[in-house]
Amino acid sequence: MAQRITREDLEGKFRSVQNDLQGKVDDKKNSIATAAAVGGIVLLLIFFVLGRRSGSKKTSFVEIRRI
Repeated sequence: MAQRITREDLEGKFRSVQNDLQGKVDDKKNSIATAAAVGGIVLLLIFFVLGRRSGSKKTSFVEIRRI
């Protein structure tokens, strides 16, 4: 006859799977945070440079003279 699966068996197996996944997530967390920070800085620099270029194209000089 087949052996019955108890609640403790299921809880133990779920706990071991969760611990394995949690360990992998903890290992990847630092590298993901670093990559996100670097990506954000690169995007800010790109937007800054594009904004400066478009601003310089549209700028007009107004000269006011007193008579």
